[in-house]
Amino acid sequence: MDSVEKSVKGDGSMGSDGMPENLGAVHRENIDHVDDGDSPYACSPSVDNKDSRGWDDVSVYNAKKKNYAWFQAPDGNWELAKILSVSGTESLIAFSETKVVKVQSDCLLRANPEILDGIDDLIQLSYLSEPSVLYNLQYRYDRDMIYSKAGPVLVAINPFKTIPLYGDDYIEAYKRRKKDSPHVYAIADTAIREMIRDEVNQSIVISGESGAGKTETAKIAMQYLAAVRGGTGIEYEILKTNPILEGFGNAKTARNDNSSRFGKLIEIHFSEIGRISGASIQTFLLEKSRVVQCTEGERSYHSFYQLCAGAPLSLREKLNLKSVYEYKYLQQSNCYTIPGINDAEEFGIVVEALDIVHVSKEDQENVFAMLAAVLWLGNVTFLTVDDNNHVEPVIDEALLTVAKLLGCEAEQLQIALSTKKMTVSGESIVQKLTLTQASDSRDALAKSIYSCLFDWLVEQINKSLSAGKRQSGRSISILDIYGFESFDVCPMIPRFIYTLLLYTYVCINEYIQDGIDWAKVDFEDNQACLSLFEKLNPNLRSSQKPLGLLTLLDEETTFPNGTDMSFANKLKQHLNSNPCFKGERGKAFTVRHYAGDVTYDTTGFLEKNRDLLHLVSIQLLSSCKCKLPQIFASNMLSLSEKPAVGSINKLGGADSQKLSVMLKFKGQLFQLMQRLGKTSSHFIRCIKPNNSHSSGIYNQQLVLQQLKCCGILEVVRISRSGYPTRMSHQKFARRYGFLLFDHVASQDPLTASVAILQQFGILPEMYQVGYTKLFFRTGQIGKLEDTRNRTLNGILRVQSCFRGHKARLLLRDMKRRLHNLQSFIRGQKDRKEFAVLQHRHRSAARIQKRIKARIVRKEFRKLYDAADVIQAVIRGWLVRRCTDGVGLIQFGSRKDDVVVNSSYLADLQRRVLNSEIGLREKEEEKEMLLQRIQQYNNRWSEYEQKMKSLEELWQTQMNSLQSSLTLAKQTLTVDDNSDPPVNLTNTETERNSNGAGTSSNEMTAGLSLISRLAEEFEQRSHVFGDDAQFLVEVKSGQAEASLNPEEELGRLKQSFEGWKKDFGAKLRESKVILNKLSSEDGGGGEKVKKNWWGRLNSSRVN
Repeated sequence: MDSVEKSVKGDGSMGSDGMPENLGAVHRENIDHVDDGDSPYACSPSVDNKDSRGWDDVSVYNAKKKNYAWFQAPDGNWELAKILSVSGTESLIAFSETKVVKVQSDCLLRANPEILDGIDDLIQLSYLSEPSVLYNLQYRYDRDMIYSKAGPVLVAINPFKTIPLYGDDYIEAYKRRKKDSPHVYAIADTAIREMIRDEVNQSIVISGESGAGKTETAKIAMQYLAAVRGGTGIEYEILKTNPILEGFGNAKTARNDNSSRFGKLIEIHFSEIGRISGASIQTFLLEKSRVVQCTEGERSYHSFYQLCAGAPLSLREKLNLKSVYEYKYLQQSNCYTIPGINDAEEFGIVVEALDIVHVSKEDQENVFAMLAAVLWLGNVTFLTVDDNNHVEPVIDEALLTVAKLLGCEAEQLQIALSTKKMTVSGESIVQKLTLTQASDSRDALAKSIYSCLFDWLVEQINKSLSAGKRQSGRSISILDIYGFESFDVCPMIPRFIYTLLLYTYVCINEYIQDGIDWAKVDFEDNQACLSLFEKLNPNLRSSQKPLGLLTLLDEETTFPNGTDMSFANKLKQHLNSNPCFKGERGKAFTVRHYAGDVTYDTTGFLEKNRDLLHLVSIQLLSSCKCKLPQIFASNMLSLSEKPAVGSINKLGGADSQKLSVMLKFKGQLFQLMQRLGKTSSHFIRCIKPNNSHSSGIYNQQLVLQQLKCCGILEVVRISRSGYPTRMSHQKFARRYGFLLFDHVASQDPLTASVAILQQFGILPEMYQVGYTKLFFRTGQIGKLEDTRNRTLNGILRVQSCFRGHKARLLLRDMKRRLHNLQSFIRGQKDRKEFAVLQHRHRSAARIQKRIKARIVRKEFRKLYDAADVIQAVIRGWLVRRCTDGVGLIQFGSRKDDVVVNSSYLADLQRRVLNSEIGLREKEEEKEMLLQRIQQYNNRWSEYEQKMKSLEELWQTQMNSLQSSLTLAKQTLTVDDNSDPPVNLTNTETERNSNGAGTSSNEMTAGLSLISRLAEEFEQRSHVFGDDAQFLVEVKSGQAEASLNPEEELGRLKQSFEGWKKDFGAKLRESKVILNKLSSEDGGGGEKVKKNWWGRLNSSRVN
């Protein structure tokens, strides 16, 4: 057993139980601060080497002081037992409520007080032991507190369920340090702060078994970094790389539905202002064998199942995709789906992620074509062609599809799968392959295509994440170590422990160089096991190869005739002296790891280490028409040209890559160690509580095995005993010197550093002063940082208040002076401005008068024009209303131009036609009426002629009467003197006068009758003409009336016919009267005429 340092300084005396005598009192006094990681009593003081014990420390437990202790039950689980009684070296205990047994007192381990149950930092446990750690983790796990601290390591137990510990609220709380409980957010926040404060790159190392939750933990850390230090948009692309890497690099195993089958290091770069500016991803050792073989209950990589389930119809036809049940590579396991996972939806998420990282659609189709080619390669079959069991691929659908997808000829693919080239004495020989060799060659081609495709995708992602980004050189790396099953402990875990022990070795050397008092504490060393795998023989020159299991494997791989048995024999021959090696029968051997013994079978070791891919296959890929196979071939050829470190030159044999799998792995591992060595590391250990992936189940043995494998328990002990934090005197004085007085701070860095420690009451056992550095136990720098931050905040507040006061005084004085100066300048300026304004006022008055007059005229003109417009609009509206369809649309060159709408024009044309038809009808009626009127006029002319003849007759009679009267006068003058004659004459005259009056009355009556008939005819003609014209207008639509024109016209005709008959009768009566008058004139006319004329003449004489 080797040892790690443990401090012995000051008065750290020990009690009888191996603990400080004053520790219990301290815990009782500070019972409210037991969860404070910065408490000076969180870590137990040092003990002498002779009193220190390992994890198997079962020293006698004083049962009188305590009532509870830990007891290991027969099934291996630890039980919390109650001590009932003590008799000598035996104790009677009760556990599981009903079981009571008597055990040796030295089999009991101390139990921590109840106040420490569920404490978040294992270092603060008063009694550190396996059951105490297991119980504390289980106590927190049962209460969904899955995170705990083990010194510098965060322990995360997979809850296998969703718990409310994430989201924006928690991110904000940890960003502002409102929460200090263990969390992935806290680790990420610490990495950010230390990167900015110390200007040192950081790394977060995440380890654990398969199914422990490493991938999800890495996602959570990336989400916190993106949320806190994002804002450039690149963080979204970084998060979207997870679906791509998981789809092409994860698979379902027996213990994990989403197991990462590769290791990855995500390095996130930051700009000068601390924002994420880019990222790069490095992958390690993809499990290529899973492409061609998988055990029962497992699946190959998710990408195959996602492609078959989610590819659209066009892509399926192009790639000739079938169901997953039809591919032989996927038929080896009966597991095709994962409960709760939709492969079709996952395919869509992967395609979306490829778009986000700027992989073109053409490249995406090429990627899916390579996946389909790998699946179809598994369906390629072989046919024996000779007696030597040589085979050739069968040219069927599988072979033709692979050739089409790769872009090569089927004959070329057939040759590449059935032959290999050998170089013997400088000559190239083509050799046919047997069935086994051909199958291995086919599988090697499929594995190489998938591996190169995965590397190409990672390269494209890196190009997208780093293109055009400015970086400051600071970065935070997140390392997701390859997950191994508990029964498959490979060199990665010893290498990880080797790293921790190397770190411890460096610490011890620093203690010695700086003159630090330290004492050894026994711990389990795994150096012998590490030397078994890789150890440099000190007797050999540096140019010679190291001796170890890995080196022997590479050496045996280079021999053409090397076999698995010869490799096993060589191991037994060279490594038998190592205590961690044990040879077994046949091809097996056992390695005694730190965590336990593991038996290996060398069957297939050499073949897997060679990872054989013939040169013919590489040449086939380089001759393909598709872009990706050409890139794959170029990369493999460039890799094969690199010299193999430590390899033996081959004398001949089959061509293959010069670098074996183990050499590649060692190269990647050493490169990784160098990168991590330049960073400040933060560790997260993921624990799987059970193998059934069920929530709420805590398997003590499984958890304890994982804690041992990763050395968590040793880390806690070393953290409690050592000085994990160190800082140079100059840096310490420069950082915290401002907390001292000036006369002390101005001294040399060592004196200032010691003064700082004394001033702030750092206990002597919590630190040691070296020649060049100060060494602190866990949590002490945190206390100083808190004090520094509080002091800085106080200084800043005081400075802000004082500077604010000075600024306010200066502002007040400046305001007073400015007011005086402003009042003088403004007065002078106002006076000048007043004089100018007064002159301007007079000028403005005159200008305003003219402008206002002009404005009024303009307004009047506008009003006048507006009135014209309104009148025009109103008149136009009236015209349109009257014309019913004719609108004044626009004015031409003349104001009286009228444009008629097309609809109105058609209506007008229709109305014009109707009017023309009606007009013709009216004209015809008018002509008929005119003809009738002509007839009446003719008759009237006849009547007039008759009347004229009668008047002439009457005139003639009048003339004769006149002459008679004249004659009568003469007669009267002769007989004037004779009375009788006179009387007689008077009597006759009267009689004649009466006769003439009677005749005249009759004539007058005839004339009046004729005139009445003429008047009646004229009146009736006008009435009938007007009525007929009105009915014609109503019928043609020119006039409006609520009557039927046809009916009224019929009535008018009937009325006209009736009047016509009446008028005819009147005319006949008038004719009779006239005839009668004319006859009377013929009989006694002479007498009448004589009397009439005699009267007339006498009247004239009178």
